[in-house]
Amino acid sequence: MATMKSVLTDAKNEVEVVEIERPVPGPKDALVRIRACGICGTDTFFVQAGGTPYNHPGLVVPLPLGHEPAGEVVEVGSEVSDLKPGDRVVVNPQAAPSGIIGCGGELGGMNEYLLVENAVLGESVAVFPDTVPFDVAALNEPMAVALHCVNRSEAGPADKVVVFGAGPIGLGATIWLKLRGVGHVVVADVIPERLKTALAVGADAVINSAEEDVTARLTELHGEAANALGQPRPGTDIYIDAAGVAAVFNTTVDAAKWGAKLVMVGVQKPSAAIDLGGMLRSELTLIASQGYPTEIFEVTAELTEHRDRFAELISHRVPFSEVHRAFELALTPGAAEKVIVTFDDEE
Repeated sequence: MATMKSVLTDAKNEVEVVEIERPVPGPKDALVRIRACGICGTDTFFVQAGGTPYNHPGLVVPLPLGHEPAGEVVEVGSEVSDLKPGDRVVVNPQAAPSGIIGCGGELGGMNEYLLVENAVLGESVAVFPDTVPFDVAALNEPMAVALHCVNRSEAGPADKVVVFGAGPIGLGATIWLKLRGVGHVVVADVIPERLKTALAVGADAVINSAEEDVTARLTELHGEAANALGQPRPGTDIYIDAAGVAAVFNTTVDAAKWGAKLVMVGVQKPSAAIDLGGMLRSELTLIASQGYPTEIFEVTAELTEHRDRFAELISHRVPFSEVHRAFELALTPGAAEKVIVTFDDEE
C-alpha cells in the first residue's frame, strides 16, 4: 500500500503531519502530485480552533488542511479525456463532491498528493503553463477571492478606491483594480513593509493608518465631496475592507461621501463597536463578498500573464519538510504576509 504525508489539525494550535494511504483515482478522477500550497487566514482559524466547527454545531472535528494547491497530474481515470499526466494544474476546492478541500471536506491540499474527484477541465481543475512557477500558481485561489471582491465593487476607470488591509487579498484586489483600469487606488495598512509591497504591485498611494489621519489623507488624494448632510468628506467612491476589523468599518462610515460603497471581503469578528447607524449619513452601500462563484479559473490566464507582479505577494517559501515552521510564521501576527509551502524537496 502506497502512503503519503498529510497535514491536519486535531487539537487547538496544533499542526500534525500524518502518514495516510495515497488515494487511488477512480474512472472520473485524477491524482495530482502537489508542488506548492498556500497557507490562508482560514487555515490559521482552523488551527486555532483545532479543527472545524462547520456543519457540526458544538463539535470540533479533525480537519485536513490546505485549500490553495498547485501541482502536476500523475494519474488519470479511464474516463478522463481532457487531462493527462504531466499537466500542471490548479484546483477548485469548492468543486469536490466530498466537501470543500481543506475547509471541512474529507480532503486537504497540504498533502504530497491530492485526489481530484470528478476531474473536469474548467470545473474542478485548470491547466497552467510551465512559465508559471508552482508557488505563484498556488495564488490562484486567493486571487479568485480578490477578483470576486473587485467584481462586486463594480469599480470603473473613473472611480477612486481605497483598500484597507495589505495582506494577500487586499493586495490582490489592488492588482485587479489596476488591471481593470481603475484610475486611483490607495492602500491603507499599519505595517510599513506591506505598504512598500502595495506600491510595488501598482497602488497609486499608500496610507499608514497607525500614523496618519486616514480621512484627511483621502481628502488630499481624492478631493473633497460631502455626505448626505452636506458635511465635507473625501471624494473616495469605493472602500474595500480586506482587514476585517471594526476600526475599518467605522473609519469608512466617518469618511464616506454620499453614495459611497463599502465592499467587505475580510472576515469580520462580531463586534458591538460597529456604528451601523452612521451609514445613514452617507447612504453608504454595504456589499459583502464571499468566495468566488465564477472567478476561480477566470483568474488563471491573467495570473499567468502577470506572474511577476503576483509573485510580489509571496513573502515566504517554506519546504514541506518544515511545514510546522510555515504554520508558525502564518500564525504569528506580522511575521509573514503570504506563506507558500513548497514540495520541491520531496521525492
